[in-house]
Amino acid sequence: MKRSRDFASFVAAPVALAAFALAGAQMAAAQTAAAQSAAAQSSPQGDTLQSIAKLPDWGGIWEVTFGGGPRGARPEAPALTPAYEAKLKEYQDAQKRGEIQDTPAANCVPSGMPGIMTQPYPMEILFTPGKVTIVIEAYSQWRQIFTDGRKHPEDPDLTYNGHSIGHWEGDTLVVDTVGFTTDTALAGFGVRHSEKMHIVERMHLVDNDRLQIETTITDPEALAKPYTSTRVYGRHRDWTLAEYVCQQNNRNYFTEDGKAGINLKH
Repeated sequence: MKRSRDFASFVAAPVALAAFALAGAQMAAAQTAAAQSAAAQSSPQGDTLQSIAKLPDWGGIWEVTFGGGPRGARPEAPALTPAYEAKLKEYQDAQKRGEIQDTPAANCVPSGMPGIMTQPYPMEILFTPGKVTIVIEAYSQWRQIFTDGRKHPEDPDLTYNGHSIGHWEGDTLVVDTVGFTTDTALAGFGVRHSEKMHIVERMHLVDNDRLQIETTITDPEALAKPYTSTRVYGRHRDWTLAEYVCQQNNRNYFTEDGKAGINLKH
């Protein structure tokens, strides 16, 4: 009888330890979420002009390429699901055969999120009550990040830059974006994402003239795990944005079957 009780205790101990560890992990996650919620509630949210005055100074023009600071380490390629690995291989094989020679950018199609944020062109970030607007010189694009407490639409229109909502956690702007058209590539690696792509960005100053943006992409159909990359933007306080009209004198084009062309009569 004693041996039976000892065996039961031997089996029960690891189970109890596992349950304790799980409870600890859940408690830690809950504490982290509570801390983030408290930070958001106590931080200025930019919903009034008085609140905007308390936000970090992001004035000037920001550039990812040079800008007085490093671009950030080149991220590894995302881990794709088997179905999307097959799509990527098909795309790369078609490139090798010369069947795909260019991208839709040759037809002045913008790259969409997240690629539009890493273009070698400057951008400006504007604070107005209840909204942060990012004006991007490349393709004359802009992003609206609503900070007025609204939620995402239940059935958002699918667009290149998606639908963005944000909130401040201290000096960090946290941006949540959904609702992307599938006409754009997944993080610039040649394969497209699904309609379920979801992007979270954390933006904050790392010093007076450097802005860091950590971008995490999830997509249950395309990605085997979340994909995170970090970029650093340098500030130019005396720059202004220039007009960008891609169609003007654009002699390149991209056919539906992936061929590149040039119009010499344009």
